[in-house]
Amino acid sequence: SPPLAPGWYEVRGNLEVRAGKAMLPSLYVRYAEGSALANTELTLSGPDATGRVSALLLFYDTVQSLAFYPSIYPARFVMHDFSLRRVSRWHALRHMLGGPRLGTQGPGSAGRALAWSRSVTGRGLKRATDGLYADYRRRLHPPGLGDYEIWTRKYDTLSAIELAAFRRRAQALDDRGPLISLLLAVDDIPAPSLRRCLDRVLDQVWARWELCVVDRATRAPQVSSVLAEYARRDARIRVMRCERDENIAEASNAVLAMARGEFVALLDADDQLRPHALLRVAESIVADSGLAIVYSDEDRLDPAGQRIDPHFKPDWNPDLLRSRNYFGHLTSIRAALVREAGGFRAGLEDSRDYDLILRCVEQVEPEQIRHIPEILCHRHVTADRATTGRDATQVAATGARALTEHLQRIGADAEIESSGLPPGYHRVRWHLPRPVPKASLIIPTRDRLELLRTCVESILAKSTHPDFEIVVVDNQSGDGATLRYLRELETRENVRVLRYDAPFNYSAINNWAAHQCDGPLIGLVNNDIEVITPDWLEEMAGFAARPDTGAVGAMLYYPDDTIQHAGVLLGMLGLAGHIGAKKPRGWAGHAGRGLVAQNLSAVTGACLLVRREVFEEVGGLDERLPVAFNDIDFCLRVRARGYRNVWTPFAELYHHESASRGDDDTVEKMARSNSEVAFMQARWGQALREDPAYNPNLSLQSQHFELAFPPRDGAATTLG
Repeated sequence: SPPLAPGWYEVRGNLEVRAGKAMLPSLYVRYAEGSALANTELTLSGPDATGRVSALLLFYDTVQSLAFYPSIYPARFVMHDFSLRRVSRWHALRHMLGGPRLGTQGPGSAGRALAWSRSVTGRGLKRATDGLYADYRRRLHPPGLGDYEIWTRKYDTLSAIELAAFRRRAQALDDRGPLISLLLAVDDIPAPSLRRCLDRVLDQVWARWELCVVDRATRAPQVSSVLAEYARRDARIRVMRCERDENIAEASNAVLAMARGEFVALLDADDQLRPHALLRVAESIVADSGLAIVYSDEDRLDPAGQRIDPHFKPDWNPDLLRSRNYFGHLTSIRAALVREAGGFRAGLEDSRDYDLILRCVEQVEPEQIRHIPEILCHRHVTADRATTGRDATQVAATGARALTEHLQRIGADAEIESSGLPPGYHRVRWHLPRPVPKASLIIPTRDRLELLRTCVESILAKSTHPDFEIVVVDNQSGDGATLRYLRELETRENVRVLRYDAPFNYSAINNWAAHQCDGPLIGLVNNDIEVITPDWLEEMAGFAARPDTGAVGAMLYYPDDTIQHAGVLLGMLGLAGHIGAKKPRGWAGHAGRGLVAQNLSAVTGACLLVRREVFEEVGGLDERLPVAFNDIDFCLRVRARGYRNVWTPFAELYHHESASRGDDDTVEKMARSNSEVAFMQARWGQALREDPAYNPNLSLQSQHFELAFPPRDGAATTLG
């Protein structure tokens, strides 16, 4: 059959189940060759009590093929009366408002939907429907079944066939792989929890491991009994008992001394390794003998044993590591490196893993750190071992000390600042060099006086950075009030007005203006920006002044205090998208990433700071991208030069997005927009789908770190 054009479609049909059950019927969408979009799986509704299946679909690009999967469980079924038809955007909106599982079925629902549709046309039908679609997709899931449970059932549940395949892979690797020493210090953990941990170690398909255990459970004889039982069952389990009440650091060093493996893996008694966990670590090490640190994704088990709270991590991300210990479990480190770093340190027991990881990463190159984007470890949540308020305070204090000493060792002019973050999260304040570098803030503008005045006056009135200038670039303004305000600005201290008398080209305007000013820091600032936090410029400049840093971006909000930009993720809908768009202020994001500074592949040019030398090294903005994506392209070229781009949530500003330029709603604008998309895809290709700051288990159809259905290449390897 011919390919399907992008747009809205409705699928209907009946699914009669003869045996088994139909759970989570879905369509697998394969986009046409050359598309930048990742293939995806869309869950359908039902079947309901009558066997009816119905769902609305939005295809973002040309679709080459569709495959229907009636259930994630074995079933015998009959399909009939299935149809797929293209529908209008109006129809899509009515379907979402009155369609399956929205609670608005019944007489008059279509009329109410139409009335609501007309009420939102002022902000655009496209935005209204696109905004509803993500919520609609979530509502199609069966009641009581969460996204992560669906995801694990579909893509990350080991079958007997897959487990056998992992065993064959382990046997094929044979003795070429490393001996991995699991380090476990045991205290007063309940015996059932300890048994679960030990059983999962014994289940490993990779045989070249040893479990080195130190028994600190002086008041829990049943723990000693369990350890002795397991040591008798398998000679690879080696147990030593503390003769005195050693602290956890001393005990951890004692168990480290027992280790004979090439790599050591840090294990807690609440951890449960998956059967293929150590195999995946071993395979990574065999594939790259230079690796020094390997870490994986993880999740948790609730008291009933249900998988919850996945943590899908980015690749090596030094600023995120300085914000929190995102490595977590399962982390494996070359044993020689651990010993060279000094092992575990007294006084930092509550953050001993974090402290050790910080000391180890200081001694290796980024390419020696490897992330496995797969859930390899579950951490059990048990009520009897819940963290108390005092424990959380202690963890925060020792974590801050470990991080402070790390900053001192690497010679960073920075300090940890208390910022009301959850325990285990940190804000690093990077001090400005002396003398303080001047920041030249370039603001292109054309008319729209109310926006420009708000922008300029908020910067002048609120900014506390000691040395900055505002460079307003007038691009053919014709409004009399705007021209009078520009003349007034020319008389103000720290403000200059330049005239750029040529057709609008955002890249060309900023490149030209950058040559007209002398600040060692260049700021790209839209004329619809408004300052919130007075120290926004110091926060961004502290990062930008570091020699390893490229572009620095800020947290931007819409005027209604929802997020406009919390950084940029590559690959969103084929190119790039803003993290957290329309989420409420204070949104924590996936694993708390919305709360802390981190490295991202790109940030928006609406408020971007960069050292002049970096800007000039990459040749500024590419003038072949006159309106869109010039900032993304700039950040990627900066990254290609070896710099790390940074986003910080502690520089907060409002952004009235596109208020001065308007939407791409004419034939000419749409043609220009399409050419810019084509330019980006031709230049960056596969890089747009491989963002190291993201994770292939997360969706490229969402800006909110939602799960990928299915995971992309290189992610979850089990398809149960």
